Formats: sequence, C-alpha cells, structure tokens
Amino acid sequence: MKTKEEIFNGVKLSGIPMLLFNILLFFAIIGFFVWLMGSSIPTGLTIFFSILTALLFIFNIIAWAGFMQIEPNEARVMIFFGKYKGTVKDNGFFWVNPFYAKNKLTLRARNLDAAPIKVNDKKGNPILIGQVLVWRVVDTYKASFDIDNTSKASVVQQQGIRVNVQEKMKAYEDFVKVQSDAALRYVAGMFSYDHSENEDEKLTLRAGGEEINEILETQLNERLAIAGIEIVEARVNYLAYAPEIAAVMLRRQQAEAIISAREKIVDGAVGMVKHALEKLSAEVIIELDDDKKAAMVSNLLVVLCSDEHAQPVINTGTLHN
Repeated sequence: MKTKEEIFNGVKLSGIPMLLFNILLFFAIIGFFVWLMGSSIPTGLTIFFSILTALLFIFNIIAWAGFMQIEPNEARVMIFFGKYKGTVKDNGFFWVNPFYAKNKLTLRARNLDAAPIKVNDKKGNPILIGQVLVWRVVDTYKASFDIDNTSKASVVQQQGIRVNVQEKMKAYEDFVKVQSDAALRYVAGMFSYDHSENEDEKLTLRAGGEEINEILETQLNERLAIAGIEIVEARVNYLAYAPEIAAVMLRRQQAEAIISAREKIVDGAVGMVKHALEKLSAEVIIELDDDKKAAMVSNLLVVLCSDEHAQPVINTGTLHN
C-alpha cells in the first residue's frame, strides 16, 4: 500500500489521437450498425455482430470518461477502485483508463488574510494580533488522504450545487485557518508586546520584525506538514493592545517617553553647566565661591530644564542683594 506521493506510472496516452480515434470509432459503429440492419446475412451472424456492435458502442461511451486536461500548477490524484495509483502533474491533454478517479487539486499559491484575534502575550497582557499567509499544496497524497477535504464538498453536493476544485480547496483553507490561529497564539505567548523598563528582552512582538515572522512561519510549517501544505510566507500584519487596556498602556508609553526625554534634557543641562563653570574658571572672568556656584548651577538648571521660557530678572544691586 502506498503511503506517500508518487508519480503516476500507469497508461497515459496523448489526448488528441485518442479523441480522433474515439470520434472515428463512433461513426464506424453507427455505419456498421446501419449496414447490418440492411444486410441479408444469416440470423446467427446478425445476432453475433449486433452484440459486438453493442459492446463496441458501450466501450466508446465509457472511453469518453478517460480524457483529462491538466493546466500549469495543477495535479490529478489517480485512484483505482479505492487504491492510490500516483499523481499526474504533467501539463496537457491526456487519456487514461476511464475507471480511474481523477481527483483534481490546484498547486497554486493562495492567500489567507486572518482577522485579528485576542491573545495574551508573555506577560499576560491582552493584545490583538493578525496575520497574512501565502500557502500552497506540495504533497498531493497527504492533502488527499491525511486530512478530511470532502465534508464541505459533500454538503454542497447534497444541496444540488456543482462541486468544483474551489469548493474542495475551501476545506484546505479552513484547515489552514484553524492551524494558523493556533500557531499565532503560541508565538504571541512566547514574547512580550514591547520592551519593559525592568526587563532586558532582546526580542518582542513589536520590535521583532522579520525574526517574529520567521518563527511564525516555522511553527506553521510544522503544524501543516501533516496536510502536505507549505507556508510560502507568513507575516504579522496587525498588532495592538486590546481595547480594555489600550488607554492605560498608551499613558504608560507616554510616561516612558517623557521620562526618557527628561533624562536627555538633564544630561545635556548638566554638561552645559559644567562647561560654563570650567570656562569661567579657565578664563578667570569672575571668581565664584561655593555658594555662588551653587546658586548659578541652580539657576542654569532651572532655565535649561524648565518647560516654560525663563523670565529674566535684572539685579541692580550687588551679587548678594
């Protein structure tokens, strides 16, 4: 019993010669039957030729079911009375044994734009995360026999609607969607949404970029290998905090941004004050004792770090008044 995809090695003839042969055979049968009805041959021969003509006509009718056309990036899974006989991926018009079931599959790439789902990140924060996938069938045996791809098509057929390859591929799309949601939840739970003040994380969902996409793609390929499906590309296309904590997290981010900006302002102000004191001392412009230096430092820091513009005050007395 075959358990993996194989190339079909049965009889596979060119379709055009067989089409011409079938047409000529049909007219030959009709012409022979007309001649037989008008001939005066013995009754025994008439019965024999009549049976032979009927058998040839039945063969001609059945032979029409053996034709199949395969376009680029399509395949036909050949099944002979329940047994897998191989897969035909050659493009063209062919004729095979009419009793083969020729299940059609498309190997073309397909998109899946999954709607954002709510998950918890590594810290337990609820977030919304979405993804977009490009996938395709690469193993026709697994895709045909290792997962259920007929339930949806059976329901459609019972409703009297014609079943085509698009309906069958819809079953694969549903399988991919379920597994992609599971993989996305797993990857989202491995990392935090963003860097934290007290933690030194090298990789986060927000800053991971291509690395997160590669991890997601690996997880998806592992889960979809059973179905003979390959993920060509996987990307996180939506990432945000859940509505219930979005406002709080926004204020937190704003606070972190303000603190970071203040740190830079203070660092710059201290440097400028230090430079001013060193310049005054080096050029002996004025001699300042510790109290005067402290007052000067205080005034400069207030001016440099304040959100408001400084209001100058002119001292008309001495430095001490």
